[in-house]
Amino acid sequence: MNEVLRKGKLAKEASYLLQTLTSKQKNEALYNIAQQILLDEAIIINVNKDNLQKGKQLGLSDSILDRIMLNSERIKAMSEAIMQIIELDDPIGETLQTIKKDNGLLINKVRVPIGVIGMIYEARPNVTLDAAALAIKTGNAVLLRGSSSALSSNKALILSIHKALQPTIVPNHAVQLIEDTSRETARELFQLNQYLDVLIPRGGKQLIDSVMKESTVPVIETGAGNCHMYIDEEADLNMVEELVINGKTQRPSVCNAVESLLIHNTWFEQYGKQLLSKLTFHEVDIYGDETVRSFYNKAKLATEEDWGTEYLELKISVKIVESLSEAIEHINQYGTSHSEAIITENKENAHVFLNRVDAASVYHNASTRFTDGFEFGFGAEMGISTQKLHVRGPMGLEALTSSKYLISGDGQIRN
Repeated sequence: MNEVLRKGKLAKEASYLLQTLTSKQKNEALYNIAQQILLDEAIIINVNKDNLQKGKQLGLSDSILDRIMLNSERIKAMSEAIMQIIELDDPIGETLQTIKKDNGLLINKVRVPIGVIGMIYEARPNVTLDAAALAIKTGNAVLLRGSSSALSSNKALILSIHKALQPTIVPNHAVQLIEDTSRETARELFQLNQYLDVLIPRGGKQLIDSVMKESTVPVIETGAGNCHMYIDEEADLNMVEELVINGKTQRPSVCNAVESLLIHNTWFEQYGKQLLSKLTFHEVDIYGDETVRSFYNKAKLATEEDWGTEYLELKISVKIVESLSEAIEHINQYGTSHSEAIITENKENAHVFLNRVDAASVYHNASTRFTDGFEFGFGAEMGISTQKLHVRGPMGLEALTSSKYLISGDGQIRN
């Protein structure tokens, strides 16, 4: 039996045990993991440095290297995220609905684990820990398949997780890593219907598109983040500068970073050069339409491709619009249904934007960088769902649950 089938079978077996565990038992396992990665910090960082060095030799971009990188600060944040998950209410067993029928039947709809969750992801070794913690808390087994660029880091994290689980009732095969990162292995995971209940891809557009096209296992799509900020005619200059710079430069390699600015022409005529100069000062390359180019000669001319590009680096596209409606139409055409924002002092315009823009997270006067499981109070996330079925937005504990009906009777038959 090959690695995928063998580990898939073990994951399914683990899922039957996990669904019976108490909150206390699951939290004990999580606490051990949170402490173990701190104890193993030096080992994990040393292994991660090897991934980074090999990545540089292979010519990986700075944005990918940033996603691979683990340091003391990030490991501590990962541990803190697990501690936050421990404090959250366990959703499993929650009664969602109670129906009492005239014939005496009592029907309870309760929240249950999904079962076995498959994760296929690129670069980010932190996903290994986030996925493991969220899965254990919700009584799910998880089968992980990271990319070759972070394989050593993922293996080190899995080793820490397994050490932490040894004294607990949670078996090691509740959290497993597929170590073969070949394309053939990925295809096997896509079609592991006999063991996987759902598959969650997390990475670039190419990976997500491949999973969506090839998987026979049900998929929760975590889309790319071509995120926009619309600067309305009635936007405050100081707020605009702070939000745009934060949204683009605070961490440009992540999916909730701002990739495109839409600016009302009246606002641009008064403040446009000042804002674009600020972006240039922060080493952001600007790709603008003809109006932007005519006002600001440091901008490069944007192509049609730029409007739909998730740069994941210090680049941004800028388009001038004549109305709120034009901005919304542009976002709904080129956006990826991830995170979109409006900056305005006009409450009516904000209301229209929030209700008409089709995205998982829509902001008024705030940075798109908050679209994150930790920031939403979920402790961590399995990804940002950009689809509309089952879940949407940052996927925390409830997103990893299903439901079933428990029906109690005393001999009723249907006439």
